Amino acid sequence: MRNTAKFTTAVLAAGALTLGLTACGSGDDSGSSDTSGPLVVAASPTPHAEILNFVKDKLAKKAGLDLEVKEFSDYITPNTATEDGSVDANYFQNKPYLDDFNSKRGTHIVPVVTVHLEPLGLYSHKVKKAGELKSGASVAVPNDAVNEARALKLLAANGLIELKDGVGNEATPRDITDNPKDLKFKEVEAAQTPRSLDDVDAAVVNGNYAIPAGLKPAEDALVLESPKDNPYGNFLAVQKGHEDDPRVRKLAKLLTSPEVKKFIEDKYAGSVLASF
Repeated sequence: MRNTAKFTTAVLAAGALTLGLTACGSGDDSGSSDTSGPLVVAASPTPHAEILNFVKDKLAKKAGLDLEVKEFSDYITPNTATEDGSVDANYFQNKPYLDDFNSKRGTHIVPVVTVHLEPLGLYSHKVKKAGELKSGASVAVPNDAVNEARALKLLAANGLIELKDGVGNEATPRDITDNPKDLKFKEVEAAQTPRSLDDVDAAVVNGNYAIPAGLKPAEDALVLESPKDNPYGNFLAVQKGHEDDPRVRKLAKLLTSPEVKKFIEDKYAGSVLASF
């Protein structure tokens, strides 16, 4: 994409290592950041960076916002880069994931405004309906705590398994109480779930990985998350204390504008849903 910095796996790894040396602050140093330069936002390529680039190309200049978008392909570096100040904000995650990340890594990232939902879906190259999965079928699920729990809840909501009552966002296959099809779960990195479809009978895939893999959630998913009362909306986030940065406030307003809502509706045709 135009004016978008793309990072190699090696650079991402280096950034993650650098955090251990630099991110020891309390997260309350909002007075030390320069708000006069461009607002640098880390984002997953699809749909987050696409939405941000629409804002950059169509809306930012008129609003007096200098916006720079940096793409990351993983779910870790955008938060560590926000924590250590390498970027000013990020846009890629939901609240359960962020809560888990902050708790486990000691970061201080907070949401600013929720923009959209990417419904999680179950996909297959081998069956057309979830009910056609055979006994002992293999199912790939994301291996990070929150997305694995989310995947299992999706399967439970559609009658493929049952989970313990009250199971939270750390559910794993060990929390399954009934598995009538004796499904076998393969835990893989979320980004690899679309590629696993040739090796398993089905896979639960996050929307931002389904779309660039050529999957159309609204059409191709065997089962799809409902947007009703869904806690997994994706939001703009910053390090605690930076919520009132005037550049952040401008971007938050633009991301929840009628123009962005129309862009999401037109471009993603139900595979990404505006949350405002």
